[in-house]
Amino acid sequence: MSGSELPVLAEVRNGVGHLILNRPAGLNALTLEMVRLLADQLHAWAADPAIRVVVLRAAGDKAFCAGGDIRALYDSHLSGGELQRYFFEEEYALDLYIHRYPKPLLALMDGFVLGGGMGLVQGAALRVITERARLGMPEVGIGYFPDVGGSYFLPRLPGELGTYLGVSGRHIGAADALYCGLADHCLPRERLVDLDAGLDRISWSTAPLDDLQRLLASLGQAELPEAELATLRPLIDEHFALPDVPAIRAALRGESRPQWQAWATETAALLDTRSPLAMAVTLELLRRGRGLSLEDCFALELHLDLQWFERGDFIEGVRALIVDKDKRPRWNPPNLEELAPQRVQAFFAGFQASRA
Repeated sequence: MSGSELPVLAEVRNGVGHLILNRPAGLNALTLEMVRLLADQLHAWAADPAIRVVVLRAAGDKAFCAGGDIRALYDSHLSGGELQRYFFEEEYALDLYIHRYPKPLLALMDGFVLGGGMGLVQGAALRVITERARLGMPEVGIGYFPDVGGSYFLPRLPGELGTYLGVSGRHIGAADALYCGLADHCLPRERLVDLDAGLDRISWSTAPLDDLQRLLASLGQAELPEAELATLRPLIDEHFALPDVPAIRAALRGESRPQWQAWATETAALLDTRSPLAMAVTLELLRRGRGLSLEDCFALELHLDLQWFERGDFIEGVRALIVDKDKRPRWNPPNLEELAPQRVQAFFAGFQASRA
């Protein structure tokens, strides 16, 4: 395999380490090889005094990263393999390392940023999107739960926005991403070439993060419409603070205020397509995550992972949406009414947070 065919490329220019996800045909979905290449390069650059900052970006114009390579995880599980265990352990370690990275890391996102892609960027010192970015944690749609640190960053969004995004699995655009706090700056896509030119000629000071922020400010912000979530926030905070998913769904179905009815009905219909088990576990995960450290959030997600392939809805979700593509998943149970609360709580049994 030639250098240009590697799934992660690395370049150094003017003290900037450029890491490039390089599976555009697969929407840059993460494989175990990619996780290892990213981790190895980040560790090497952390120890290299010549590297002042790191920029993480992706090849292609459709996606920064549309998640993990879930088909490979599905195939491994059905064949008795353990790829899923190694993948999640190493992916979470990489994401945690990005949160703790000792040098400024700028994540540059264009197109879809979903699931595992969100795990790569939410720990970055600067999260830069273009107006074409679509962000989300859509795991409940495949019978899974928001991981890659989602149990930490989603519940720390304002009000119940993170609960809404995690339980519904809905994607959001650039304006909503800025409003939620899932991105720091929206750079017009046509200015990406100017960003690269600026990085190539910048004279680094002793405060390279400040240098990056000044460069971004000089390039301007993209003009965006008003954030839809700003308008919906009172309704989201009201309904998604309810004690469980059946109560949330019932409140949405019962919404009678004319200005909210259409959105509430649409959202309830969306919930009806999701895995009942995954939504209920997600709600419990996010509420627990509010009081946990970042490290404990990753540990809790791994605790769930080790049970989920046997006892959750992931395999069926991938079958229906990715493998057979009949888009008719047979969730277990098929509806919220048949989901026993003790089944949800059983996934969390035995987990102990650190005393730190």
